[in-house]
Amino acid sequence: MDHSTSLSAPARRTRRIVIAALAVLGAAIAAFGPVDTVLRMLFMPLRRPTWHVLFGTFNGVALITVAALPLAALAVWALARRRSATGVTSAWRLSLAEVGIVYGTVPWVWIILLPGDEDGAVVSLVPLRDLLMMETSQIIGNLLVFAALGFLAPLRFAALASVPRILALAGGCSVLVETVQYVLRLDRVSSVDDVLLNTAGAGLAALASLPWWRVTAGGSSDRPRSVPVVPR
Repeated sequence: MDHSTSLSAPARRTRRIVIAALAVLGAAIAAFGPVDTVLRMLFMPLRRPTWHVLFGTFNGVALITVAALPLAALAVWALARRRSATGVTSAWRLSLAEVGIVYGTVPWVWIILLPGDEDGAVVSLVPLRDLLMMETSQIIGNLLVFAALGFLAPLRFAALASVPRILALAGGCSVLVETVQYVLRLDRVSSVDDVLLNTAGAGLAALASLPWWRVTAGGSSDRPRSVPVVPR
């Protein structure tokens, strides 16, 4: 018998989601240059492993993110095992979505809230003005900030299985982050173009996971399966 046909529908969906997530991760790595360049950036903090270098620089956050990948995988496994033991439907998909949202969003927000090199807090409210001056890496980075949220939130929460709702959620989160930048005086530019790019990235990621939305909205939940009662 063909092994692929023996897989259950939830297992096939989970496998496709994992493949799609790995493809997005590969695209993100490719966006920042060749593999050897990325590796040099990752290991750079190890030359001076101080608290500031590890937790207060882009390279340090990137290194911690990569190092935390096995822990994220372990968290997915533990959550899925716990849910499966209690008879929860789609245990692996729910667990992967929850951990993926956190793992794929927190590092980007962390980087955004690192101190910048501007002379004080700067606010830019003119749409598209900053976008025309951004480098390609900046544009791609802004698109990826809430991409994990946009891709996985509709799969985890049926109430968010809608592009307008994802856009509203990502837009609200982006406005909150930009406001925190300004309030904390992080010497960064709080720009409306950042909000637009963050929101657009989440919307595009949500469209990428659209084929699996019907399953999520159709009743998959974090509830145990009902056990049929056999009359005596």
